[in-house]
Amino acid sequence: MIEFKKISEFPKGTLYNQLVDAYSFNVNCQKTWDQMWKEYDNFFYSNLESIADKFGFITVVDGIAVGHISWDPRNRPNEVTIGHNCILSSFKGRGYGKLQLEEAINRIKEYDVKKIVVTTNEILLPAQKNYESVGFIKVAERKNTETPFAGNYICLLYTSPSPRDKRQS
Repeated sequence: MIEFKKISEFPKGTLYNQLVDAYSFNVNCQKTWDQMWKEYDNFFYSNLESIADKFGFITVVDGIAVGHISWDPRNRPNEVTIGHNCILSSFKGRGYGKLQLEEAINRIKEYDVKKIVVTTNEILLPAQKNYESVGFIKVAERKNTETPFAGNYICLLYTSPSPRDKRQS
């Protein structure tokens, strides 16, 4: 059974540890992003009620925390940006990433935003395909000079009628 739970229901370090595992396919990921992942985990666990539990969740399958997703709502109502989105390595390829993303989109659409944006890297082709599978479209590609091992940045966009627009039709 799949559930989407509040981040506050899990110990500090959960987000960080999931990112380390999810990106373990390439040692350069942790070498490059380790400090950023630690800061992200610290920030969310320092702001559980005001930020973490409102703008992210942990995906649980049969009692096991298998992934998480978060988003930045500061540019509402124009857009919301998806931040970290990961599934543990041993649970990849089973559809949990797509279900997690669909749940996040449904929650974000409640804000009546015009668009949802995300940026990923070329090295993360499965992530790009996952975004496209739920309706994101590739709108740009930017040269990545900060972390060249990860390939270019891939920018994707999701637009959909908000719940309010659907009620009016």
